[in-house]
Amino acid sequence: MEALFYSKMCDAAEKDLYAVLGASPSDSVQQLRHRYQQLALQYHPDRLKAQCSAEAESGVKKFLEADAAWRILSDHNKRRQYDIQRRAQELKQDWPVDTTVCLEEMSWDQDLCVYKYCCRCGGGFSVAEDEVQEEKHSRQQDYEKEKIEGGLHRSVIVCCDTCSLSLCVKKT
Repeated sequence: MEALFYSKMCDAAEKDLYAVLGASPSDSVQQLRHRYQQLALQYHPDRLKAQCSAEAESGVKKFLEADAAWRILSDHNKRRQYDIQRRAQELKQDWPVDTTVCLEEMSWDQDLCVYKYCCRCGGGFSVAEDEVQEEKHSRQQDYEKEKIEGGLHRSVIVCCDTCSLSLCVKKT
């Protein structure tokens, strides 16, 4: 059951559940319920039986999306977890990524036990091996999605120690 929930959360992360309901993250549970009820009345399969099959199929799909969104957003703990994942994804997308490098292209600093790479500003990027390993373990659940050209690619975003740029470090 727990695995099914996290699977649905991963699917939900691909869609903005608030947008599915026509709501915003600041809406209360009552406001979300109202939006869900409006969509359920509009797209419920029982109401769409008289329509042509293409319209009914589209309506059923919208109903199922709204229902899935409501199941997550109506539960306080699931909503909080979804909001955390959503915010993490927003932060990940908003970084001004300067470039992408493979871990093998970075130099190993034996004294600090970190991989280093020079930034164009003169500062540097550094990533500890355990950060790369943590990312590896967190992504193992996305195994099939992460396959690219026969290899499993993992990445971690690292910020420069001097400027606002970041670097995407890939480990293949």
